[in-house]
Amino acid sequence: MKQPFVFTLPNDGSGYTDIIKPPRAVAMRSGMVRLEPGRNVGFHSTGENEEMLVFLEGQGALDCEGYGRVEVTGGQIAYVPPHTRHNVYSTGTDLLNYIYVVSRTPED
Repeated sequence: MKQPFVFTLPNDGSGYTDIIKPPRAVAMRSGMVRLEPGRNVGFHSTGENEEMLVFLEGQGALDCEGYGRVEVTGGQIAYVPPHTRHNVYSTGTDLLNYIYVVSRTPED
């Protein structure tokens, strides 16, 4: 049986931090990303999973293959459906900080 817990996000300037993933969670994975201005995470897909991006601060862009590129800023969320290649860019003059949450989709 899983137990509730609290995790304090680091404030050390790390580029990437795991927040939660199995075995601490059943299926959910999440992490925090800090992107320097002009950087990006690289195109990737979450496969069978869906993903939510929670933008905490900074300015950036989310590019979803086949759907185009949209500007994002702190205080916004974005949803990426399964089987969608995507990339996140830091387009501002400060760090782009965001949390991603990835979850399995139900089997048909």
